[in-house]
Amino acid sequence: MTPGGASVREEGGDFRMAVPTIAQGTGYVLFAYDVAHAIDLAAAERRLASATERLAVKQKRRAPAFFEYDPAPLRVTDAAEPLAVGEGGPQTAPFVEFVLYDFGAVSVSYGIPLHGPLTGLPALSAALYGHELLQADSRRRVQQLVETLGEAAIRSRLAHFVEDYVVFQIEAFTEPVEAAVLWAEHAQTVAQVLRAESRTLSQQEVSDALESRLSFGLNDATLIDTDVTLLFDTEGEDVRAVIEFANTQLLEMRFLDSQLDEALERAYDLLGQWRGTRRYLPSAYGPALRRLGRLQLEAAVLFEQVTNALKLIGEQYLTRVYGLVSRRFHLAEWDVSISRKLQTLDGIYGKMADRAASLRMELLEWIIILLIAVSIALPFFSGLVAK
Repeated sequence: MTPGGASVREEGGDFRMAVPTIAQGTGYVLFAYDVAHAIDLAAAERRLASATERLAVKQKRRAPAFFEYDPAPLRVTDAAEPLAVGEGGPQTAPFVEFVLYDFGAVSVSYGIPLHGPLTGLPALSAALYGHELLQADSRRRVQQLVETLGEAAIRSRLAHFVEDYVVFQIEAFTEPVEAAVLWAEHAQTVAQVLRAESRTLSQQEVSDALESRLSFGLNDATLIDTDVTLLFDTEGEDVRAVIEFANTQLLEMRFLDSQLDEALERAYDLLGQWRGTRRYLPSAYGPALRRLGRLQLEAAVLFEQVTNALKLIGEQYLTRVYGLVSRRFHLAEWDVSISRKLQTLDGIYGKMADRAASLRMELLEWIIILLIAVSIALPFFSGLVAK
């Protein structure tokens, strides 16, 4: 292979583009879960530090130089038995990593060593797509983590939602390769990796897969797609952290959207329940309004926590990375949808509160009318009794 992925002459005089060979790299398989209403990270750190039998490797806070988390998430590494990815495939590293966020989410990460020709990566990417064994193992480990957290996980609940993502980080090839060569000379292979497809893709699909890419220098590149990111960088930890947070943010957006759908459905049902004389009873609207108000408040607070948890300070490259990931994940569309549903819920709450107030006023008016009628009729009845 020649430097930069240049062509090499085969026997017979034909030219063929040399295939880059991965010398060092790691595939990171991420699973994000919603586990609680909130996590007290300080209490969680104390509990995990004492849980030496289950989480024994290390615990540390991590916030890259250009990140501003409020508060910083807690990263925990746990020893684990390696798991095989398919028959005869590579195995995961002998540990898993957890990242705990204060808004009640946990991200689990498995590492898979990468080596060999770049053309072998599409098959691994396809094998990791929706990998049932890793997903089941991650859910089991998260459940154990929640049990260990105890009261540090406030109102714990392991939702059925899961958001998975894969980041392939290539740190070095056996021969130097400029980043631009990846999409200029090996576009089909890279697109197959990003789309988790072993089949040959159309030119339109290839172009779309390679659309969200950026580079800081000649020898680094970040190619982002909906389910996979290909990261060609020797120091890509901060980029991976941004992607991991965005994946967790997507999970929370999906979870919150589902919760709002259920809240709206219950609200519509409540509006239809107030019929007949029962609607005048205080119990007909009091508990319903309190439940709806609590759901509305919790949804609004979670939405603010998720959307404002991360700020990128003075780092344009990471800001661009987050922008590309956000567009691939359609976070802006999720934001608009959730905001609209929150407004709808607010409108329903207002209508229910107005109706409850109107019913109370109507009930008071009938009581006043009844009292007036009794006061008018009472003297006649008193006279009849006296006779």
